[in-house]
Amino acid sequence: MPRSAWAELAATTAVVLNQAMIDKLRGIGDPTSELDVLEVYHPLAELIGQYSRNMDDLNRDAGDYLGLPPTRIPFILGIAGSVAVGKSTVARLVAELLRRSPGRPSVQLITTDGFLRPNAALEERGLLGRKGFPETYDTAALLRFIVDVKSGLARVEAPVYSHVLYDIVPGQSVAVERPDILVLEGLNVLQPPRWHGADGDPALSVSDFLDFSVYVDASEEAVRTWFIERFLELRSTAFQDPSSFFRQFAKLTDAEATRQAGEVWDDINGPNLREHIAPTKDRATVILRKGDDHGVEKVRIRKI
Repeated sequence: MPRSAWAELAATTAVVLNQAMIDKLRGIGDPTSELDVLEVYHPLAELIGQYSRNMDDLNRDAGDYLGLPPTRIPFILGIAGSVAVGKSTVARLVAELLRRSPGRPSVQLITTDGFLRPNAALEERGLLGRKGFPETYDTAALLRFIVDVKSGLARVEAPVYSHVLYDIVPGQSVAVERPDILVLEGLNVLQPPRWHGADGDPALSVSDFLDFSVYVDASEEAVRTWFIERFLELRSTAFQDPSSFFRQFAKLTDAEATRQAGEVWDDINGPNLREHIAPTKDRATVILRKGDDHGVEKVRIRKI
């Protein structure tokens, strides 16, 4: 549906996030405004909240019927999309809105970056130049993590990834302690199984455990432009950190940085989007389609 129709779904008592809070949540170069939150992300959070509350009722009723002790099972929301499309901003905004929704559910956000293989392991496999492609993740570890969370374990740990170091942080982890809602954000969370079990049956995938999913969509031309713009801006921010893996790019001229970012997109991010990420789009519950100005223009909802 067009944005105007979607915006009409916003409750009259919409949760308000002021611009200062939005500025803290949005990514570099992302122009999301208070109006965007009201018209796009509040209705989305409302819909997700309804799904979550209904799932809680179903789990409780099923447990009562089966005579099982009450156990809180986290509702898992997956958010997918290309590099630089703004999915991290969407994830943070929706998570914050859900925390303020009826019942004040506990909400935790985890990115799948922590399940990338360490750079040393990628180098050993000749995959460092393909970071972000499905084969560069420890898929088995990610699947174990999501299974444990969905099984209701009291504490599950996820590895930590540093965008400054461009690598996994050895010895660090983040604990997931049975939140009401877990937001799982990453490039490939909607991937179907890529292999089959020994008996020939399809294997499990992370997407099998998602209760609701969002795909953030835009034309590749627009996302390539946003990626280059973000790269240019990072020269004066994150790239200035002496410990940054990207420190080498901090002093590039505009022309040099534009060329470098364009090559990274054309060699890595573009092919990954076309071959692996975009094909999963129609598996999402909701697709947010952005225009060239980064604003959401249309919302598609899967009926089945």
